[in-house]
Amino acid sequence: MEMGSYLREIEGKLSNDPFFTEKISGGGGGGGGMRRVWVPGPVIVGAGPSGLAAAACLKQRGVPSMLLERSNCIASLWQLKTYDRLRLHLPKQFCELPFMGFPGDFPTYPSKQQFVKYLEDYAERFDIRPRFNEMVAEAEYDRTLGFWRVRSKRGGCRGDETEYVCRWLIVATGENAEAVVPEFDGMTEFGGSIKHTSLYKSGEEFRGKKVLVVGCGNSGMEVCLDLCEHSASPSLVVRDTVHVLPREMLGRSTFGLSMWLLKWFPIRLVDGFLLMVSRLMLGDTARFGLDRPIMGPLRLKNMSGKTPVLDVGTLAKIKTGHIKIRPSIKRLKRQAVEFVDGRIERFDSIILATGYRSNVPSWLKEGEMFGKKDGLPRRPFPNGWKGENGLYAVGFTKRGLLGASMDAKRIAEDIERCWKAEAKLSTPTTLSPPST
Repeated sequence: MEMGSYLREIEGKLSNDPFFTEKISGGGGGGGGMRRVWVPGPVIVGAGPSGLAAAACLKQRGVPSMLLERSNCIASLWQLKTYDRLRLHLPKQFCELPFMGFPGDFPTYPSKQQFVKYLEDYAERFDIRPRFNEMVAEAEYDRTLGFWRVRSKRGGCRGDETEYVCRWLIVATGENAEAVVPEFDGMTEFGGSIKHTSLYKSGEEFRGKKVLVVGCGNSGMEVCLDLCEHSASPSLVVRDTVHVLPREMLGRSTFGLSMWLLKWFPIRLVDGFLLMVSRLMLGDTARFGLDRPIMGPLRLKNMSGKTPVLDVGTLAKIKTGHIKIRPSIKRLKRQAVEFVDGRIERFDSIILATGYRSNVPSWLKEGEMFGKKDGLPRRPFPNGWKGENGLYAVGFTKRGLLGASMDAKRIAEDIERCWKAEAKLSTPTTLSPPST
């Protein structure tokens, strides 16, 4: 069918239906074929906090969007892959999404359950209705037609595929889409349980057991504390240097105090101040096996994205010996671990607090905006939110929810300009989908 006749055929439908759906005949045996859905506004991939923020910012500017989510709920990382005791590590005022604060009766550091409730209320307030169980398999810009083609599989089913056609694509799958699970020699020999923190809920199942936690970031430190509180015996593998700071200092949150000081002083002086106060409050962490990096905590965060650990009680357990520090793993043995210093120690279980990574390279067919290796925008903050041909990224700043909110506002403003310009200059048919 020629483009002109195709556009005329659907023009009437588009005038009444914001999301036009066409069935494309499938080849072969009994599958239902693939549908093509024309989306007049952006397609957003990922219904975590970043995707919700982008959808809300667009809606506030009168731009419709379609939000695709591979799981069966919003914020699936928070709801399905976090431990029970988790709280926001930063005060709530630094974790708000655009246009809606936290309830006044929420504590300074909301719990996991409270944060999920906040996100659900946020989606309801802005009438954000993601399409759940939509696994995006591939997204590619069609240069001939000037549109993005986003192909998804509903529930992972091969026979139920949809191709969304859109002018703008917003990648909101974030830095934490897939768990990082390292390989160790002898993993098949170990015999005990080995699980990533994405599968860890509570220390109750490890009561009375010796557990090795690999990774000394905020999650690893907090899991160790949780294990102690459930009468387990944790050891912590520290493979690298790490900054440990008090969660609060001088009566204020460390993060909030840092942001305030940076308004008046260069980052080098603020880093020096944070390290001085931390030493007074926590002591010399190197004495307990936690060597600090040469670069200060804020500069290191800006340069590499490595977040300092905000201590919530773990360091006290390390000082008393309830949590033992161990070096890198050389190999695993039957119910035991051999470390690089030659020590061999028995453990019942291993928990991998080894973080997450972006999965963008696995589905986005694009080579300019995102790095192939790490799946993060190539351009550093604050310029990584916009690519070419209507491609955007939200939630990849390594600056948490505050950075995601900043990106969401920029993206909505940028798309609104195009939206209004095309609405003024175009007839309805120019916003219609390409022919098959």
